[in-house]
Amino acid sequence: MPIKPSQILSLLQEKRDDFMSYDKTALQELQQYRAALAKMSQQSSAVLLEMLKGMKDCGALPLEPLGKYSDWIIPSQLTWPSREQSLEWVRDHLTGISTFAVDGSQIYPSKDISVPIALVQIGWYENFHLPSGVYEKDIDLDVMTPNDLRVGRGDIADRKVNLRRFEMETDRLIQYMEERSGCETCLAFFDGSLVVTFAEAFDEETRNFYVKCMCKLLQASEHYQVPLVGYIDTSTAHDLTEMLRRLGNLPETKSIHDAQLLNRTQNHWMEWGDRTPLFLCQRSGILDHYGDQGDKIAFAYLKTNKDSYPVRLEMPVWVYEAGWHDRIIDWVRAEVVIGSGYPYVIETADQVAVLKNDDRQVFYRLLQDWADQEDLKLRLSRKMVSKVRRR
Repeated sequence: MPIKPSQILSLLQEKRDDFMSYDKTALQELQQYRAALAKMSQQSSAVLLEMLKGMKDCGALPLEPLGKYSDWIIPSQLTWPSREQSLEWVRDHLTGISTFAVDGSQIYPSKDISVPIALVQIGWYENFHLPSGVYEKDIDLDVMTPNDLRVGRGDIADRKVNLRRFEMETDRLIQYMEERSGCETCLAFFDGSLVVTFAEAFDEETRNFYVKCMCKLLQASEHYQVPLVGYIDTSTAHDLTEMLRRLGNLPETKSIHDAQLLNRTQNHWMEWGDRTPLFLCQRSGILDHYGDQGDKIAFAYLKTNKDSYPVRLEMPVWVYEAGWHDRIIDWVRAEVVIGSGYPYVIETADQVAVLKNDDRQVFYRLLQDWADQEDLKLRLSRKMVSKVRRR
């Protein structure tokens, strides 16, 4: 039965005061933090580092020089009167640069099949940005058996599938880095954060698995000297707000995140292409398990859409130490221009990897045919058999 709009509107009106109270408190906190940002952005990196000295898990530490950028916003001054001219800028910066991204998709175990089985597929896309238009895209997949999906009490098989997908994605990025070792005209994109805070919600074994995969990826980037960028389109990270809280002795807040704070400061709005300086991530929790990679992740915020909060970029610290960060951020800007607001290379990798409904039915049909051929006792529910026959 469809929802009743009148009931929803009535309940919203009834609870209006709750929303108003939350909004008022959040606005007051935001104003406090914006004032602290304006004040602290006048200080040099050395002064802030001294103020933060000895503070564990302080959210962030400055890497790039500060003190000359109001509200920590570095203006890009990139404006073009037409799309054609923006694409000309892209050609100037990306021609001959190889950009690479991986994404994944999966078919989870289904109660409609008598045996636990899953399919994981990853797809990748590499654009060489040459006048010839040459590119590479392909897929790889894995079938997960009942043994692969065996779980303990309280666990769920879907989690095993997610872990395998994450492992395949990071392994493919590592393979790319090995193949492009020492390449100064390559950039690998990871679609997500290099700081796997989400893994804190899982059990120790699962958390350690995600951390191990990410640390291998970070180590590979440094070892093979192939730059890596973690691209987070919608970030709710609190690293800079935590740093400001420590610096200004402000009240703790959960309602304000970095991207919200930076999007509109006391002095101006971020414009397209503007970014913050790079900071060293000093987040509490998950980074304690990164070992020697725990203090090697840098981040910045980049404005890529007029009507949205800035996105978060993360990269290994070695990229900054090598002096490559400015040109790499320009490569990211150029990918966003091509993709009309989102990196084209990540978007295309997603399209390559995705398993559509027709793919699922092909998988189930092949599975049934193969099981019959091998005389395996695999049964599909009547509902599933009906779907497979219809397709």
